[in-house]
Amino acid sequence: MTAAIVGVNAEGPDFPGFFAQVAIHQRVRYLLQNYYSRRAPALLSSNSYVTKHQEEEDRRPMATVNLMYGRKHQRGVNWITAVAMTAFHVGAVAALFFVDYGAMAVAFVLYVIAGSWGIGMSYHRLLTHRSYKTHKWIEYFLTICGTLALEGGPIFWVATHRIHHQRSDKEGDPHTPREGTFWAHMGWIIRGEGLHHDASVLARYVPDLARDPFHLWLSKWHWMTNVIVGFALLAYGGWTYVLWGIFFRTTWGLHSTWLVNSATHLWGSRRFQTRDDSTNNWWVALLAFGEGWHNNHHAHPTSARHGLAWYEFDLNWVFISLLKSVGWVWDVKVAKIKQPVPHEENEQMIPEEATA
Repeated sequence: MTAAIVGVNAEGPDFPGFFAQVAIHQRVRYLLQNYYSRRAPALLSSNSYVTKHQEEEDRRPMATVNLMYGRKHQRGVNWITAVAMTAFHVGAVAALFFVDYGAMAVAFVLYVIAGSWGIGMSYHRLLTHRSYKTHKWIEYFLTICGTLALEGGPIFWVATHRIHHQRSDKEGDPHTPREGTFWAHMGWIIRGEGLHHDASVLARYVPDLARDPFHLWLSKWHWMTNVIVGFALLAYGGWTYVLWGIFFRTTWGLHSTWLVNSATHLWGSRRFQTRDDSTNNWWVALLAFGEGWHNNHHAHPTSARHGLAWYEFDLNWVFISLLKSVGWVWDVKVAKIKQPVPHEENEQMIPEEATA
């Protein structure tokens, strides 16, 4: 083990090389800490945001970082992601040949935990938009649930989504259907670096999460939750449970989320005249636990409730309301149907004080 860490060659242990690597890692860590210790620009729909700060941000070279995203800026295939997605789709199809109601029930429960508790309640409404406040242990638990969706770690997911809101259906949007329906649905995952961001992007878009050691750690090891659950299912019910609980459930959940990026910018109704193509789509809302009321969301990004009308079922809002009723959630932001559309919300960044 020591030899593997230090490095051994024909002349013996390579101690100078080892210490050189340590120095490099320390330098990288120092640079990242400098990025993360900057004062953050203001967050979506923050009333404390000062216009002159936005003007200063716009004059910085980093303001053009958005343009690295979008179809024409991506080159080549991300083969690791492409192979993984292919394998999961093959596994999902294979599950259909091994019908087991117990395995299907487990898959459904995990689908709700990952898609609703994890992506909808945590990644999206809590971490990205800070639509409500909760205890740290609940935030961390819900975020762990989100990693089960196999949509990446929280830091990179949130950065991508904040960029999407700032550049929605414009150049620099990571996944707009204006550049192709398949591109918006899953093409942007397979090609380029749509899910990967450098330190400058993280410092600009997720300063709140990038300073949290837990979110940093989880973003690095997000894939481990599915490995652990997969082994547990294998031990409990064999490969049939793995096919349904991991492969089919994950693939179904991914497409449910991707439909929010594609279908709800193409088909549906528009209650609010937003500056993008977002729509309210009832069948996507059913698949994605309320995320399909997308026009409502783009009109009022920080609202914890997306289904604003009584007939717009929003399971994520139901769960948030239950947590609020027992005192585990507070400072919940809720929009009204007749509330004016604050266009400036999607054109601002994230303030440091909004995450306190």
